[in-house]
Amino acid sequence: METAYEELQSTVEELETTNEELQSTNEELETTNEELQSTNEELETMNEELQSTNEELETINDELQQRTDELNEVNAFLESVLAGLDAGVVVLDKELRVQAWNGTASDLWGLRSDEVVGQHFLNLDIGLPTDKLRKPLRDALAGKTDGVLRLDAVNRRGRPIALDIRLAPLRLAGGGPLGAILMMEADTKR
Repeated sequence: METAYEELQSTVEELETTNEELQSTNEELETTNEELQSTNEELETMNEELQSTNEELETINDELQQRTDELNEVNAFLESVLAGLDAGVVVLDKELRVQAWNGTASDLWGLRSDEVVGQHFLNLDIGLPTDKLRKPLRDALAGKTDGVLRLDAVNRRGRPIALDIRLAPLRLAGGGPLGAILMMEADTKR
């Protein structure tokens, strides 16, 4: 009986130890569960913030796409206007680099727009006496215009031509000059 009692007591001690271990494991699992719930809440908050940021970015992207479409329409309109002019039109920035060059300018000088855009206008090798344009261009950049300038030049075919050149400042509404606009027409009366 004593042996059975000792065995029973030993078994009870083992069960108590196992119970303590289970309680400890249960506490660890509860702590882990709490940590996981906290992490899950943080992830849900981050997900909501990311969704909100994504929605903002989509709105910005939509606005940017709309502005891009509007800009493309304006550019197409401007190119259409420039292409429809009988005069050679060259738009220069403040440093006299070519910003726009229409088809008539290409016909006059034999250079395509993609060959001249970004180039310094006075350095272009076109049959135009650019030395006579330095002062009028500076005046146009300063906001002054003197009407029509008449120059003799040589077109892309090597033929002499008389040109009427109008210079105007390029400016934003209410702002100072951003550059200059040259309109070149062959004077067929001279």
